[in-house]
Amino acid sequence: MLIDASLTGALASTKADAQALEAEGYDGLWVSETQHDPFLQLLQIAEATERVTLGPAIAIGFARSPMTLAYTTYDLANYSAGRFVLGLGSQVKPHIEKRFSMTWSRPAARMRELVVALRAIWSAWHDGARLDFRGDFYTHTLMTPFFAPPRHAFGAPPVYLAGVGTQMTEVAGEVADGFFFHPFTTQRYLREVTLPALERGRATSGLGLDGFTIAGPAFVCVGRDEAEMAAAVKGTKNQIAFYASTPAYRGVLDLHGWGDLQPELNRISKEGRWAEMGDVVTDDVLDALAVVGDPATAGRALRERWGDVATRISLYTPYPSDSSIWPEVVDAIRA
Repeated sequence: MLIDASLTGALASTKADAQALEAEGYDGLWVSETQHDPFLQLLQIAEATERVTLGPAIAIGFARSPMTLAYTTYDLANYSAGRFVLGLGSQVKPHIEKRFSMTWSRPAARMRELVVALRAIWSAWHDGARLDFRGDFYTHTLMTPFFAPPRHAFGAPPVYLAGVGTQMTEVAGEVADGFFFHPFTTQRYLREVTLPALERGRATSGLGLDGFTIAGPAFVCVGRDEAEMAAAVKGTKNQIAFYASTPAYRGVLDLHGWGDLQPELNRISKEGRWAEMGDVVTDDVLDALAVVGDPATAGRALRERWGDVATRISLYTPYPSDSSIWPEVVDAIRA
């Protein structure tokens, strides 16, 4: 199991942070699309590093057209000497329609077509194929030499899709090279729901899971003393509550019999009582979604929980912490 890190700091420190994390031995570096454009950060990471895999986890697919994604990511594959991975996710309907002013409809089918369209565009550039893609959501039939990027040695990047529900997960298995599980998942949900959906998707393409990457961020609630642990628990419960308030993630709660938590947290969020949401999350919910303990305990628990399923994993820590604690956790995972 490869161990990755996420960069969440200021843009000005991206290069220095990336160099430091590569020197610490992490295998991959990911950035998310929240407050910044992830591709601008990834260009800096590509320039600052030599070895690590890098990519967005995730970039929002439905905020862009296949063509704009194709240009940016084909170039990043070249800039990074083939280390770039395109991680895509759908986001949820209100953000696509109200934040990005883009179209939302049949997200799983649209994501499948977006990836197939990307591959058609990349093939036109890299293999010289005629661009003639006609789908239900996207049409790409024009590519003249003036607008075609030069072919480069590294080719199109791998595509990983993120998902929680079974439909999107099946699409990932069918058309992608890898899958990002959401931090809001449990060991039981991954094994009973996610893996079977990926296998169904792979079977659609006549493939199995061999060579298919399963990656994702795992909640880690860690501290060396009572004060550090209390801060970790509070921050993690708050983030779990934020995700649990979203209807799209209710399936994870339903599997464990906690489905009523979702509308309760959704109501609290709509009332603007964000600071209270974490108090609703019980220790049972915390333990199912996160590993909890001192660095050695948390590291061992991560390996036991995900080691036979995940190809690569990153540590999701939604709270301030002493940076010196994380090498201890990583050493315990690798022990």
